[in-house]
Amino acid sequence: MNGQNVAATSPYGGTVSWTGRYFEDFTVGDVYRHPLGRTVTATDNAWLTLLTQNTAPLHFDTCYAAQTEFGRPLVNSTLTLALVTGQSVADVSQHVMANLGWDRVRLPNPLFEGDTVYSQSEVLATRPSESRPNVGIVTVRTVGFTGEGRIVITFERTLMVYRRGHGPRFAAVQPIWDRRSLAAAGLPVEDGEQS
Repeated sequence: MNGQNVAATSPYGGTVSWTGRYFEDFTVGDVYRHPLGRTVTATDNAWLTLLTQNTAPLHFDTCYAAQTEFGRPLVNSTLTLALVTGQSVADVSQHVMANLGWDRVRLPNPLFEGDTVYSQSEVLATRPSESRPNVGIVTVRTVGFTGEGRIVITFERTLMVYRRGHGPRFAAVQPIWDRRSLAAAGLPVEDGEQS
């Protein structure tokens, strides 16, 4: 599969969807607009804040937050970091061996409950690993922004990415079309099909 669309062997199959970039697929200067947006809910904000034992009421107490200059709860900044990092995975780190770190994390504008977040990443640097021939080092700058275009986070992330043909492979499981499954899907059932 190795990042390619591969035809399935089932007569009712299709192609394998996008499987991410390998080290060789990164070019300095490329910008990847990550496809999924996410609207942050009050539940998201409260759960992550309480799960991580963050006691700042600005994230989960609307009466407290109403007294601040923002007038409403702010989204926990670690949720913003986790969400925007997660949005970038399909394009940047689907084949990660190790995340080496985040640098220059900045939160220039607040993120509020109800805002929808989008993101994109720019490749800043690539180099082969000196100690591990099966991976390369990639550095990206990722920007998270709202549906109105307001930037809520920027950061640089450095990671080890597998070279093509190295590292774990995705499962190559195919569906088995028995009579019952074919009939349930409204597909023709041929004589002699297993039941």
